[in-house]
Amino acid sequence: MLKKNLCLLALAITLLPCVAVKGQTAADIVVERNVAMQTRDGVTLRADIYRPAAEGNYPVLLTRTPYNKDNTAVFARKAVARGYMVVAQDVRGRFASEGEWYPFKHEIEDGYDAVEWAAALPRSNGKVGMFSGSYVGATQMLAAISHPPHLAGICPVVTASNYHENWTYQGGAFEQWFNESWTASLAQDTFYRQIEEAKNALVGSTVLPLSQFPIFNVKLAPDGAGLTHTLAPYFQDWLDHPTYDSYWKQWSIEENYDKIQVPALTITAWYDIFQGGSLRNYMGLKAHAGTEAARNGQQLVVAIGGHSGWGRTIGAVDFGPDAPFDENEITLDWYDYLFLGKQNQFANGKPVKIFVMGENKWRDEDAWPPARAISLKYYLASDGHANSAAGDGHFGSVAPPSRLPASDSFVYDPANPVPTVGGPLCCDAVHLAPGPRDQKDVESRSDVLVYSTPPLEIDTEVTGLVTLDLYAISSAVDTDFTAKLVDVSPNGFAQNLTEGILRASYSESTSEAKPIVPGKVYEYKIDLWSTSNVFLKGHLIRLEISSSNFPRFDRNLNTGKPASTSAVFVKATNTILHDAAHPSALILPVVPR
Repeated sequence: MLKKNLCLLALAITLLPCVAVKGQTAADIVVERNVAMQTRDGVTLRADIYRPAAEGNYPVLLTRTPYNKDNTAVFARKAVARGYMVVAQDVRGRFASEGEWYPFKHEIEDGYDAVEWAAALPRSNGKVGMFSGSYVGATQMLAAISHPPHLAGICPVVTASNYHENWTYQGGAFEQWFNESWTASLAQDTFYRQIEEAKNALVGSTVLPLSQFPIFNVKLAPDGAGLTHTLAPYFQDWLDHPTYDSYWKQWSIEENYDKIQVPALTITAWYDIFQGGSLRNYMGLKAHAGTEAARNGQQLVVAIGGHSGWGRTIGAVDFGPDAPFDENEITLDWYDYLFLGKQNQFANGKPVKIFVMGENKWRDEDAWPPARAISLKYYLASDGHANSAAGDGHFGSVAPPSRLPASDSFVYDPANPVPTVGGPLCCDAVHLAPGPRDQKDVESRSDVLVYSTPPLEIDTEVTGLVTLDLYAISSAVDTDFTAKLVDVSPNGFAQNLTEGILRASYSESTSEAKPIVPGKVYEYKIDLWSTSNVFLKGHLIRLEISSSNFPRFDRNLNTGKPASTSAVFVKATNTILHDAAHPSALILPVVPR
């Protein structure tokens, strides 16, 4: 099996250098395979180039990917049929390209070099745009920061704005499921490429375990070197830098919006793992991009699934016939408008296009978030027993009266964390399914506090940023607080919409961890990111609060020690206050209808 994989890989990187083929469209296409480009420090990167066979010069659409440039072929043929050249390059250290693979490290300089190289290729008209998503969105944003002169536009899809806060960590918690599954898949690719040179046999299964932490316990070398040190050293670096320090700041997008001087189409989705970062990118570039033309040239599309899928059905929910989303087509429409002057949806329409769940329709907006949304506070209330959906948790429309001391408590046990059920997940849907899922099993637990409205008398639209202002006490020196917004239909289906987490020790700043004082009241502001959903008449608006969402996030051991190095944990009694002095409230952006 191992020899077969190596043979297939060898075949994939020794294709004919230049082949004229009949495209899947009306245009004839010339394809050049594994064309070498040398970076400023002498490393050879290789790209496939697709161009029309007809004479002429064409704008270039460039993608730089760690996921194998061969996967760009379908898009490339569509793009060539519309009058573009396409350059698909393997990033440094991946597939046909040489050098060291280390996420983010080389993308600023390599991105600059690749843009300028692509602009100078035969048949290029000197205008370069970039496209695609996830890490490939990072290669666009990082290249744009370096301001290559021939970069004229970008189209970052479902990608982050800060590789600490909304890639590797969130609210101080380690994004365990994403970090492990993404790194494992890339490391296994690398293993098959390096196995002949390394002369090491894989001990154990090639399917790495995804339920334990840390994940990388497979030994590769006789001296016992683990996978993190052998093939994914950056993973250990991510663990070693839990705070937002200089390691992360060198690649920050958010701190460099003013250096980006090109228009961008930002594409994200409500159930995407990078939704929060993508929306921050749009808002940040709209306000702070380096030129007025760039600021005015920002556009945003928000679909449903993203990494959770682009189809009609996402997770367990059918969003109707208008829901399917074609990333390739909208990317090409963007560059038809930007580079070819086509009068399409981007020419005269509003800059923001969102899919409104619940009523399941697309809608154009003048801005994100919509200025007409009204922030309404839904005050937490109960008789002290909001534990589980069977409890007495509800919302009050006004602040609680001073005569009512009120709170709800639960015990958070790291040995029995609240399980992740759906949500914005990546990158192993086989073991942990993403998207909207029924939360009834989660809501049956006594360590989950549940607050609900009565059945709504009218349709209620929530579109914009969702936050939770929480007053809480813990018996521990550190703990987490999680929150989830849920739409409950009359048949009882509890659909998760958006969620967040905050590690108590990082509540003041992600740059420094500070233990909390057991028994002291703290105010926590939890970012639940954003949504657009119409809670239909008869539905309930619901909020879940707990202290774990595992394995999406690592478990807080309640000791102040990281779960990656410590096996010692304690239970924590966590109390949510909702009296007059501590008016805990869910803050929703309600759009008048």
